[in-house]
Amino acid sequence: MGNPPNFARAVDLSSLGKAKPAPNPHMPGLEVTSANVTAEFLPLSTTKPVIVIAWSMRSPESVEMVQTLGALESSYKGSWVLGRLDVDAHPQVAQAFQTKSVPFALALIGQQMVPLLEKSYPEAQIRLVIDKVLTLAAEQGIGAAPVELSEPEEDEAMAALEAGDYKSAEAAYKKLIARKPANSFAKLSLAQTQLLIRTDGLDLSRVIKAASDNPRDIAAQLQAADMEIVNGGVDAAFNRLLHLVRENAGDERSKAREHLLGLFALVDPSDPRLVAARNALASALF
Repeated sequence: MGNPPNFARAVDLSSLGKAKPAPNPHMPGLEVTSANVTAEFLPLSTTKPVIVIAWSMRSPESVEMVQTLGALESSYKGSWVLGRLDVDAHPQVAQAFQTKSVPFALALIGQQMVPLLEKSYPEAQIRLVIDKVLTLAAEQGIGAAPVELSEPEEDEAMAALEAGDYKSAEAAYKKLIARKPANSFAKLSLAQTQLLIRTDGLDLSRVIKAASDNPRDIAAQLQAADMEIVNGGVDAAFNRLLHLVRENAGDERSKAREHLLGLFALVDPSDPRLVAARNALASALF
């Protein structure tokens, strides 16, 4: 969003006309007019962020965005205020806000204007923008930064993990992923939990010795790789499974490859060890 210009210096709002149509009772938010911008909204923006959505009955897309922002305002429980600007009823205010098309959203923070959105977006993306507004405002001593709310399945999983009940934690993360397939945190947590399940109660030295004594035993090698990565041996685990991929074919090679990909998910994508292992796997396969 960058550094917002000083709104009060950019536009002389006191010169605006005072046309005021009958408000639409079915639209959420406070109506923005030429009469209340300086009297109400600018002072309010010094205590909490104000998000203004410019809309028109001629644009169904903008009407839908007003409704979406209204629902979001309720979910944020008063941490910001929604203002709605009917550009047809208040064209001078729309011009002062530099509105070129609808929907158009901006924030008022400490009497400064911050342009936000120039078209409609899915609710999840709008929520991210609102969180940035709240963070920016909090940095200026206005309102509070957004609180990251956990999913109920996450709470269930964390309670199970604290109790050492890895199977229940696994089930909880699977429920979350079924409900939100794109949740990358849940996918990582599931992979970590499944690793805990596979290694629970195992002894590192015994597992490594069993793998060394039985180099052709795929299950023993997979278990050894799990124990190595649990104990910080990322390179050792990757190299063990890469060796299996190179030396085997058919189902055994597929098992080694799938297990290796599962361990990849546990390592930071920028980790040079992971980058090298991915390249080595590609070379082994192709």
